[in-house]
Amino acid sequence: MAGFQEPPTKKQKTENRFLGSHMPVQQSPIRNGVGGGFNKGNNNHGKGSPFQKNAPGQNGFMNGNAKNTEHLKNIVKQRHALPIFPTRARLLEELKKNETVIVIGETGSGKTTQIPQYLHEERWDKKGGICVTQPRRVAAISVAKRVAEEMNVQIGGLVGYSVRFEECVSPGTKLKYVTDGMLLREAISDPLLSKYNWVILDEAHERTISTDVLFGIVKDAQKKRKQLEKDNLKVIVMSATMDVDHFSQYFNKAKVLYIEGRQHPVEMLYAREKQDDYVLSAMSTVFQIHKEAPAQHDILIFLTGQEEIDSVTHSIRQVAKDNSLAEFPRMRVLPLYAALPSTQQLDVFRVTAPGERKVIVSTNIAETSITIPGIKYVIDSGRAKISYTLEEFNAMEVNPVPEILRSNLASVILQLLAMGIKNILTFDFIDKPSPASIKQAVEQLTLLEAVVMKAGQLELTDLGKKMAQFPLEPRYSKVILSGPQYGCTDEVLSVIAMLSGESIYVNPSGKKEMAANVRRKFLSVEGDHVTMLKIFRAFRGSKENKMWCHENFLNHRNLKYALEVRKQLHQVCQRNNVTLVSCNQDMDALRRCLAAGLFTNIAELQLDGKYLSLDTRQECSIHPTSVLFGGKPAYILFTELVHTGKMYMHINSAMDAQWLFEVAPEYFRKRHIKKM
Repeated sequence: MAGFQEPPTKKQKTENRFLGSHMPVQQSPIRNGVGGGFNKGNNNHGKGSPFQKNAPGQNGFMNGNAKNTEHLKNIVKQRHALPIFPTRARLLEELKKNETVIVIGETGSGKTTQIPQYLHEERWDKKGGICVTQPRRVAAISVAKRVAEEMNVQIGGLVGYSVRFEECVSPGTKLKYVTDGMLLREAISDPLLSKYNWVILDEAHERTISTDVLFGIVKDAQKKRKQLEKDNLKVIVMSATMDVDHFSQYFNKAKVLYIEGRQHPVEMLYAREKQDDYVLSAMSTVFQIHKEAPAQHDILIFLTGQEEIDSVTHSIRQVAKDNSLAEFPRMRVLPLYAALPSTQQLDVFRVTAPGERKVIVSTNIAETSITIPGIKYVIDSGRAKISYTLEEFNAMEVNPVPEILRSNLASVILQLLAMGIKNILTFDFIDKPSPASIKQAVEQLTLLEAVVMKAGQLELTDLGKKMAQFPLEPRYSKVILSGPQYGCTDEVLSVIAMLSGESIYVNPSGKKEMAANVRRKFLSVEGDHVTMLKIFRAFRGSKENKMWCHENFLNHRNLKYALEVRKQLHQVCQRNNVTLVSCNQDMDALRRCLAAGLFTNIAELQLDGKYLSLDTRQECSIHPTSVLFGGKPAYILFTELVHTGKMYMHINSAMDAQWLFEVAPEYFRKRHIKKM
C-alpha cells in the first residue's frame, strides 16, 4: 500500500509501517474548483501570449460547465489515487513543525505536483509564495502546466513558471516552478528570498552547480530571516534517491520522510558485447520491440544531443513507412530535448491512441523530473555512446560526481559576489570545491576585469556588476559589454543569442552534402561566428519564413529561439545603459570583440601542422563541420572544445595575433605568442 514512513534502518519490506495502511485518509480540501480540469490529450493551454490575465472577479479559475465538471471529478480521482495522498495529514504535520524536511519519494509518487498544492490548500502561502526548483526547463514548464490544470486555473495566474529566457507569471502567482538557475538569479537581488515562505528544492540528487549553490543560499536565508525576526523560510528538499545521511547532516540533521511510489516490475536486458555503432544498435532494438510488443506499449530511447535525436527521429519515421511494417501498430515518433519549444515538448505527454505506438527519442531530460505515461520499454544507448554490457553497467558509480567538483566555477563566484558573499572559501557548500578550482575561476574573472582584490577581499568591479546581470557565462557577458568599444553591440547580441541555443543547422541523413552546398552562400572565410551572423541576418530578412528555413536546411524553431534570446539580452543591455551600435559589414570589429571575452579559448598552429590550446596546452583539431576546416589560420578562437575520441575545436573564428595582444597583453605575453 502506498504511504509514508520514517527512515528505515536497513533495506526491508515496510508496508505495515506506512501511514496509509493504518490511519484514516484526510481528503484534500478542494475550494472554488481548485484541484481539477486536466484534459488528457488537450495541449492547447499556454499558446498565444505568455499568460492570459485573469478576468476581474474570476480569480484566475476556468469557466465551469458540464464537461469541465467531469474533468474536475476525474482529476480529483487521479490526485487521490497517487501514492502520496494517504500521507497527506502526516506529511503536513511534519512540514508544520520542522523548518527543513527531506522528502524521498519514488518516481510517480506525486511529490512534485501535490506537495505545493497541499501547502496552498492549507493557506500556508498567505504571507509569501511557494517556489519549486527543477534542474531542467522542460520539467519546470510541464509540471507547472499540469498543476495549473489540476487547480483549474490559467497558467501564469495562481500557478506560473520561470525558466531562462521565458517567464509566465503575474503579481498573483503563488505557486511558481523555476529552474534552479533562475532562483539563483533572483537571490542576487534578494538574498533573503523574501518573496517566498516555502522553497522546495526538487530533484536534489542531480547536484547541478546551481542546485548546490542554492543549498547554501537557502540555508543562509533561513538563518538570517530568523536573526532579523522575519517570517520563517521553510525548506523542503526532494528527490527520488540521494545520499540521505549526507543531506540530512548538511541541513542541520533535518527530518527525513519516505514516500512510497508505484511499484512496477522491471526486467533489465544488456548488450551481449560492446556496440560500436550505438545509434544503429538503438534503432535496431526499436524495431525488434515494435514487431513483438502490443500497441500502446511505448518506447523511450536515450541519445546524446539534438542533432543526433533529430536524425534518428527522421530515420525511424522513414523506416516505419516501409510496407513490411504495415501489419504492426502505427508509429508516432517524437523528439525531446531542452531546446525544443515547450508546446512540442508537451506532445510526449499525450496519451497514445489505440492501434498506435509512441516512440520518444530523448536526451537525459526524460531520465528524471518528468513522468511520461505509457512507457514500457527504455533503450539506453549509454553516456559513452555505446550500449552497456552488464560488466560496464555494474562498474558505474551509484552517485555521479557533483557538477560543482568537476566544472568551471567562474559563473558561481560571480553570482556569489553579486549577492554580497565576500569570502568564497568559507561559503557553506554541501561539497566544497578544491581551493585550486576556486583560484582558477578567480583568475579567469580577474582576466575578464570582473573582479579585483582590495584589502585582501575579492570585490566586483563596475564591469563585473553588469556582467552578473546577464543570464550567461561571464565570458559571453564580457563580449556583449565590449560591444560599444568595438562598435558592434548589435552584431554580438545576435551571435551570443545564436550560441545560447541548440544547433541551427539541419543535416538530414543522406542529404548532408546537399545541405552543405545549399548553405555555401552563407559561408565566410573569417569563420563560423560570422557565418552564423550572416544566416541570422538573412533569417530576419526573410521575415522569419519557415519555408526559407526548409529550403536552406536551417532549423526554424532554433532560429526563432535565438530571436527571443536576443530580445531579452537587449533588454538587459538597456537596463545597464549599454549603447547599441552596429559595425555593419566590418567583421574584423566583431571578431576583435569576441576575443575580448573569449581570449582564453585560443589555439595556436604548431610547426607540425597541429593546434595547441594556449590555456590548457591541449592538442586539438578544427572540427569537420567548421568553415575553417581544411585551412590553417595561425590563431583560432574556438567557442568550445569537444572530445569525441579526438579533441576538436567547435564554432571557430580566425584571429590576428595583434588583436590578441590588444585585448589581453599580459596573458598572451606569458604564453609567448608571436606578434605578426
